[in-house]
This record gives sequence, structure tokens and C-alpha cells, in this order.
Amino acid sequence: MLPLHAGPGDQIAPFTPLRLLTGWTFEPVLLGVIAVLAGLYLYGVHRLRARGDKWSRGRTFAFVGLGLGSAVIATQSALGTYDTVLLSVHMAQHMILSMLTPLMMALGAPVTLALRTLPARPRKWLLSVLHSRFAKVMCFPLIGFTLFVLSPWALYFSGWYEATLRSAMLHDLLHLHFILVGSLFFWPLLGLDPVPGRVIYPFRLILTFLTLPFHAFLGITIMSANKLIAEDWYTSFGRSWPPSPLRDQYIAGGLLWGSGDIIGLVFFGVLFVQWVRESQREARREDRRLDRLEEQARRTGQAPR
Repeated sequence: MLPLHAGPGDQIAPFTPLRLLTGWTFEPVLLGVIAVLAGLYLYGVHRLRARGDKWSRGRTFAFVGLGLGSAVIATQSALGTYDTVLLSVHMAQHMILSMLTPLMMALGAPVTLALRTLPARPRKWLLSVLHSRFAKVMCFPLIGFTLFVLSPWALYFSGWYEATLRSAMLHDLLHLHFILVGSLFFWPLLGLDPVPGRVIYPFRLILTFLTLPFHAFLGITIMSANKLIAEDWYTSFGRSWPPSPLRDQYIAGGLLWGSGDIIGLVFFGVLFVQWVRESQREARREDRRLDRLEEQARRTGQAPR
């Protein structure tokens, strides 16, 4: 079995389909955080239902099953075992943690659940955080968009990425960074939770669409690079099994390009469906308003305005 963070000199088994299924490495700290979040969410759902209120099972599955579940797969499975050995595996992990995990967690509406189940004082604290100037700045859509599209460039084309390979603490903080930056981008745009920074749907769709060329350009740049990212680290393994470090980097760029576009289009579709449903709700409200005016006009004998 590989150590938690494989490095030069470690015995590394080839990355095969069987190892993809069996090469799990459990990291207690990360797994503990995920377990606590899942437990708190499920406890909140239990409290709601115990008092007779409803909570969507789809939201619960999105947060716990797809959101936190994808974080477990990304960090505890073979993806977490080989993420310091193969750049392509790290890139798959990167895309899961920065896009799929935050998107699914946002669809679970955990802030709304907390506001409906917390006692009075903790609920007041949460509301004060949501209404704070810091939250308004950090949740401003252009801030999340800028961090989301520019931080990968700063990571992979500086010494920061290799530093995370050489430090277990920085490596774990990088996982947290992916989730936090993804959350800053996705949470205000989805609009399910009462967080600051929500804007009209056309602007949300434009921001989502703009992420696609950034991911594509970064992926193509990595694919076409002749110099290895973190070259000293990856060449020091001396692996005899494929892919070669340069080929592995080419695969990593392709994964960044392809998966970024796929998940971006899924998010684009989610926003479009939300926009249509919001328009339908607004139309129904307007119909009810006009019906009330017509009823009042009939009673008073005046034409409705």
C-alpha cells in the first residue's frame, strides 16, 4: 500500500483498473471533517422531520451523497492514493473538489437547513455572519469568478504546486482550497441559500459561460507544454510503468479541459432550469394579482388597472 502522501523512494504499484478500485488510503483528519458535516446535516434533517416539517430528499442526497460523497472519493480512494504520483490523477481530484463537490453541496442548501433548525443564539450568529461586510465582499460573484479561474494558473505555473507535493499539510490545505474557492463561485450563483451576492439570472449564466474558455485554455496550455510541471518531483520517482511523465501531463490537461467543460455545462443547465422555474412562478404570481384586481373591479363596477 502507498503511504498517505507518496514521495520519491516509496514503492509504487502501477496504477491499474484494479488499483483504482482497491487502492484506498484513509486519511483520518479529512475523513473526520467529512463525517462531521454529514452528521450535522442529517441531524438537522431529522430535527425538521421530527417536528413535522418537510425537507427534500433530493437536497439531502445532493449534499451528503453527491457532495460529501464525491469528496470522499476524491481524497480517500485511489485518487487520493496516487494524487502525488500522477498529475492526471491529481487533476481528476482537482476537478471533483473544485466543481462537483461544491456544486452538489450548494444544491443541498445547508445554510437554509441550519437557519431552520439552529437554536436562537447560534441562528443569530449565523445571520450576523451572512449579513457581515466580509461575507458580502467574498460572495460578490466577480470575486468568486476571479479566484475560480485564476488560482489554477497561479498554482500550476509557479512553485506552489510542487510545494504542496512536498508537504502533507499544504497538500491537505490544497484540497480545502479547491472546495472553498468552488463554493465561493457556485453558492451565490445557485441562489438556493440566503447568502449575499445573488444577481439576476442572465448575469449568472454569463459568468458560468465565461468559465468554459478559461478551463479550455488552461487545459490546452498544459497539454502543449514541453516542460513538466513539478519536473523534479515527478521524474524522481523513476517509474517504469506508463504513462510517462510528459504523457501523463498531456492526459492531465485533457482532463482539465474536458471535465471543466462538462461540469460547467451541467451547471449552466441547472441555472437555466432555475431561471425557467422562477419565470413560471413569477408569471403565476402576476396571474393571481390580475385575478384579484379583476375580482375587485367586478365588485366595485370599475375597470381594473
